[in-house]
Amino acid sequence: MRYRRVRLQDGSYAVAVWWEDQWFPLTAFEEELGEAARDLVALLAQGPEGEARLQDLLAQGREPEPFDPTPLLPFRPLTFRDFMLFEAHAIQATKGWLRRFAPTAYRVVNLYEAIFKKPHPKVRPSALWYQRPIYYMSNPLSFITEGETVPWPSYTRALDYELELGFVIVRPLRNATPEAAREAIGGFFVLNDFSARDVQAAEMRSGFGPVKAKNFATAMAAEVVSAWEVLPRWQELQGRVLINGTVVAEGRAAGPRYDITEAVAYASLGETLHPGEVMATGTFPGCCALESGHWPQPGDRVTLEIDGIGRLENVIGEPEGG
Repeated sequence: MRYRRVRLQDGSYAVAVWWEDQWFPLTAFEEELGEAARDLVALLAQGPEGEARLQDLLAQGREPEPFDPTPLLPFRPLTFRDFMLFEAHAIQATKGWLRRFAPTAYRVVNLYEAIFKKPHPKVRPSALWYQRPIYYMSNPLSFITEGETVPWPSYTRALDYELELGFVIVRPLRNATPEAAREAIGGFFVLNDFSARDVQAAEMRSGFGPVKAKNFATAMAAEVVSAWEVLPRWQELQGRVLINGTVVAEGRAAGPRYDITEAVAYASLGETLHPGEVMATGTFPGCCALESGHWPQPGDRVTLEIDGIGRLENVIGEPEGG
């Protein structure tokens, strides 16, 4: 099922479900659902069994309560962990960085590939990436949602979009197996991991980071799809990036180095994951400007779509002064 968070006429907030071609706020069933009527993470934690009970309630035919249609964050992320599950993206993005910022090295890499018919060792991920599903952590307070303007920090001239599949943890987890991790994933949504590419490489070479390259903004869609509908087929998902309505990039979630459940299990190693923590797969291969060559400009509408999951559109803001 598909969910979102809405603002009611009295100023309070509730979870709404897409039911019979309309959004239905769950306050009509607050007596039966308790906090889950107003807290999406709590609702998703009830799993498929809770969703079946919800469908029985919706079948009663009660009238939905009016609400403000303005998109809202479906919940406030507690933390944000972003993996890099796709080798093809890592290689293509590194080559794209060389193409823009180090053209001589880019020509050397291309010559190597033409001769040896394989990627140059310098554009492949580190050895550690092949051993475990590594990730970085970003600022959960800088999340925005559908329709909001993306801030353009003063320190970058290379603002980039990244089409990713995001998901939320809805049950506590620690030292988990992939099987246990599967049960803790509650819902999926479209995510845009904005990046300052001319800052990112230097930060990562420092031994820390990325920091300013990532922390200024992350966008997540207003709608969330039940995890149990997506997990069996997530590697079949297809997505695309549009700028001002024109498709500039397309990619698939096929062929990750690690399954999502393995990534979540690794994140829980030695630490407790809590309901409301957000994670993402990393960029679908081909779906960032480093790879596509289509860089966003101030005022552009950047739209991300993943079939069966949803869409996310944001306007790129003007560069900040300073």
